[in-house]
Amino acid sequence: MCYNFKDKTIIVTGGSRGIGKAIAKNFAKSGGTVFVWDYILPDENDFFETDSNLKENVFFQQVDVSNIDSVNSAYEETIRKGGKIDILVNNAGITRDNLLIRMSEEEWDSVLSTNLKGTYLCTKAVISAMIKQRWGRIINISSIVGEIGNAGQANYSASKAGIIGFTKSLAKEVASRNILVNAVAPGYIRTPMTDKLTEEQKENFLKNIPLRKIGEPDDVAKVVLFLASEESSYITGQVINVDGGLVM
Repeated sequence: MCYNFKDKTIIVTGGSRGIGKAIAKNFAKSGGTVFVWDYILPDENDFFETDSNLKENVFFQQVDVSNIDSVNSAYEETIRKGGKIDILVNNAGITRDNLLIRMSEEEWDSVLSTNLKGTYLCTKAVISAMIKQRWGRIINISSIVGEIGNAGQANYSASKAGIIGFTKSLAKEVASRNILVNAVAPGYIRTPMTDKLTEEQKENFLKNIPLRKIGEPDDVAKVVLFLASEESSYITGQVINVDGGLVM
């Protein structure tokens, strides 16, 4: 399905690579004005690859989503350039994997600060404007490990489970203002993060996926665009798994 986001201003956090990059580019291809908020800005030639025609639709801003001053500054710059904010995709996330018995306080805090606090800060920054315009879409990128857990990822799993609770609570708060809040929970998706896995780890993942294949970033992006569109106007507070059937 083709979507038209020509008159929409979109923020995608953590949008420089992987799933965030696919989301940002798909919005731009659909005519949206996209602001990529990321701690590390991409090489633009690498980001656009063969899609140099999208450059006029995408703006990059260096943002630490765990820092309120950085987020508020980026918000003000986005408003100056874009005039409004219609859609927020909270995608920024990090991992610091370790068994709990070995997990340091820094490993715990850094993951919760980026993944969960970052979602809170970015949403808090834009929500008033959405309420005033009585329209908005907020899509939070969670993970299936926020639903089922994963050994060695207590911090990551907790942050992604927190995002699910945050999504459902906020959806109830702002539904009367025509603001829809949903979450997408990817499973095993081909990204720079999962590329670090060993072949044995990849094979073990595939054994448990009914579709017997790895997902692509575009598989997640397509669901995000649907949730941001008018076609999803009666859907809020939901978690949609994009996982090849791994979690049923």
